[in-house]
Amino acid sequence: MGPHRLARLLAGRIHYAWVVVGLMFTVILATVGVRAAPGVLIVPLEQAFGWSAGTISGAISLNILLGGLVGPFGAALIQRIGMRGTVLCSLAFLSVGAGGAAFARTPWELYATWGVLVGIGSGAGMVGMATAVANRWFVARRGLVVGLLTASNASGQLVFLPLLASLAQHFGWQSVPWLVAMVILALIPLVTLVLAESPGSIGLGPYGTAAAPPTTTSTVNPVVVAFSGLGRGMRSPDFWLLFVSFAICGFSTNGLVATHLIPYCIDHGIPELSAASVLAAMGVFDLIGTTASGWLTDRCNARILLFWYYGLRGLSLMVLPFSSFDVVSLSLFAAFYGLDWVATVPPTVALTTEVFGKRDAPVIVSWIFCGHQIGGAIAALGAGIIRTGTGSYLSAYIASGAACLIASLLVLRIARRPVLALAE
Repeated sequence: MGPHRLARLLAGRIHYAWVVVGLMFTVILATVGVRAAPGVLIVPLEQAFGWSAGTISGAISLNILLGGLVGPFGAALIQRIGMRGTVLCSLAFLSVGAGGAAFARTPWELYATWGVLVGIGSGAGMVGMATAVANRWFVARRGLVVGLLTASNASGQLVFLPLLASLAQHFGWQSVPWLVAMVILALIPLVTLVLAESPGSIGLGPYGTAAAPPTTTSTVNPVVVAFSGLGRGMRSPDFWLLFVSFAICGFSTNGLVATHLIPYCIDHGIPELSAASVLAAMGVFDLIGTTASGWLTDRCNARILLFWYYGLRGLSLMVLPFSSFDVVSLSLFAAFYGLDWVATVPPTVALTTEVFGKRDAPVIVSWIFCGHQIGGAIAALGAGIIRTGTGSYLSAYIASGAACLIASLLVLRIARRPVLALAE
């Protein structure tokens, strides 16, 4: 059918911008679900091959780290080959990496497939993509859109975990990479047929304004674009405040909880499927919390929002190890922590756009997200090593909670000085 014809069919009923948001919500949901799938495989791989939690966590840490490092170049690639081309490249890496992981029999094969290939695929512009979609397709409701796409980013790590844990339990761990590879392959024709580059490319204006010309591609090398964005960011103290605080965000979410909560629950006698269900519940609450955060970001001071998000998250992480790990305490943690899972992203993106402007925001946000992934990689590896060495995750959760309390103070200093020039 193609985006032009579909836009004509929907004319007068729904703006095509919302179709793009729905498609990218689905793509990011599945993409990040692939990245997070190894969280249900730590114990099965330990049992199948005798690998330690530290060895398996190393592959997950590499996955998270590459996801961050590739992000700025993926965001720059959007300017060169467009959103559709960037998304299709990402899906190709993910399908090959996930499918190849089913054949892994040694640690280096796990590192090469789920570590390298899936890490590259999951980082190919996903956060920069959310920012690009919001800035290209919307004038009104940008905060809400970033919130929705961010919610899919985090929820994808969680909502599929009970299904994947059940597959691993009943059909062997190889069934997990096969399933996620098939899901990714099914998205490729959908992206090809539906995703439009910009409102102007199909004769529309962005949501909330009149018609705009098609978005043109850049002839500048994406590597140059990525590093020039980094250079501009590094000269600003606000960049470092955003970078460090978002690194703590990753340290306390995908690196620690998404990767290690299931084995932490198993250590307390909770079955793997039940533990995965706790994470899935977090995904549902995250969808609510992050979408609400986007709505609030359009209306409230982003610094104050971040202060409360980081502070409350830190307290919840420090309380969890001292809970009874029963149905009530885990349910309360899932609801409270889930609402705050990545509610930090909409106000972080808003502050980045405020400081650096709409044109540079996707690339600079991707570099800030690189900090998020560095923090996540440290937590994924470090918590695995701590569990191997001490037999407990206690100190990992206490350290993560304390770091969040520090972040809650750092964010109050972001963009407090007048912004003299914005690149639009």
